[in-house]
Amino acid sequence: MDYLLYALLGGLFTWGLTAVGAASVFFAREPSRKLLDGMLGFAAGVMLAASVFSLLLPGMEMAESQGKNPILPAVVGFLLGGGLIRLLDRYLPHVHLGPKDAPEGLKTLWRRTTLLILAITLHNFPEGLAVGVAFGAAGLDPTGTATLGGAMALALGIGLQNLPEGLAIAWPLRRVGIGAGLAWFYGQLSAIVEPLGAVLGALLVAQMMDLLPYLMALAAGAMVFVVVEEVIPESQAEGNGDIATFGVMTGFATMMALDVALG
Repeated sequence: MDYLLYALLGGLFTWGLTAVGAASVFFAREPSRKLLDGMLGFAAGVMLAASVFSLLLPGMEMAESQGKNPILPAVVGFLLGGGLIRLLDRYLPHVHLGPKDAPEGLKTLWRRTTLLILAITLHNFPEGLAVGVAFGAAGLDPTGTATLGGAMALALGIGLQNLPEGLAIAWPLRRVGIGAGLAWFYGQLSAIVEPLGAVLGALLVAQMMDLLPYLMALAAGAMVFVVVEEVIPESQAEGNGDIATFGVMTGFATMMALDVALG
């Protein structure tokens, strides 16, 4: 059961770096919007590269080693992952961090705090799932295509992108008058579901080894959907497109290098 332990530790690591990023509300001045947009772009680049190099490509190699068509699992799983997040986004009641944002999903009388927590869960659960799938694949794949180093690179990359994510959530709340402690709480809460998602991802791998290439592609599709729908638009919203784009390029290159070095 070592793969379950590794998956849990990987999820705790990504959550921990989110908490570190959010803790900046206790010690520093609010970062400039340009810096924040550059960091969000970096986070998006990391997630995009992780989806390709740590999930899609190993999944295709795995399918080929099993004597399957490598394209089919990648395409089907990728689209299913994005479609799953789209369905949750459409029907799960939630509200995003902006103070003027209207609730989305099915109408409900739930409090705004509850809706905010649901939005945070929706955003971050795919990252934890991806970490768990990667560690589960490294521990259980008989072909040896998925490696522990690759799973560690994915966890490290997602952890790095969680640093600015925690910051990006905590500081806007601080700006509108919420205390530092509560702002940090919501900031770290944005990734608290990642350890749970990681364990679930590893368990799914254990129960559905034949579908492992599909699961890896599904995790990749879910992450890419979140990046394209939320992270990149947020980084471009204040007119800092060049800085945010450079952040994407830097994040992608960093994660690519990590995957090669550790994989």
